[in-house]
Amino acid sequence: MNVRTTVREHTLAVAAVLSAVSLALVFAAALRVVPPELLPRAPTAVVDAIPHVNALVSAVAFVVVVLGVRAIKDGDVDRHRKLMGSAFGLFALFLVGYLYRVALVGPTEFSAAPAVETAYAVILGIHVTLAVVCVPLLFYTLLLAWSHPVSEIPRTNHRRVGTVAAPLWAISFALGVVVYLMVYVVV
Repeated sequence: MNVRTTVREHTLAVAAVLSAVSLALVFAAALRVVPPELLPRAPTAVVDAIPHVNALVSAVAFVVVVLGVRAIKDGDVDRHRKLMGSAFGLFALFLVGYLYRVALVGPTEFSAAPAVETAYAVILGIHVTLAVVCVPLLFYTLLLAWSHPVSEIPRTNHRRVGTVAAPLWAISFALGVVVYLMVYVVV
């Protein structure tokens, strides 16, 4: 039995394992489980550039997800697959940069007027919640798409779950850009 067949037969379990591992890595970085001095240290300019690069990656990923949704609505399955695969690649790129920076320097602090801090906390909370909720949904839909021939996908939960995952994912990317703007531009 090959990997694709195994994933097709156990998609939910594989998605659950990948989600658990991914979220464990996120929380381990955020909680700084690995001492920063054990990590390879990039030059300060690189570490400082990560939030700016990640904001750009998030903005591009938002557009790519929207275009991917439009492609499937137009019936262009091949373009949809390429765009959603690209969006997942951008998400992975974002996550590697984010986790590396947070593991090295910790979360970015934010201080502003109380009303702005409250708005920031609400936006950040929604962004983080959507990102966490999206992880298992994304793994599940992507694994369904990867492990099934295109002709079989309509008989899977890919469309049902993807219809929920895609807008949540796009909103999470958009709110990530808003968080960036609040931290690095507005305040």
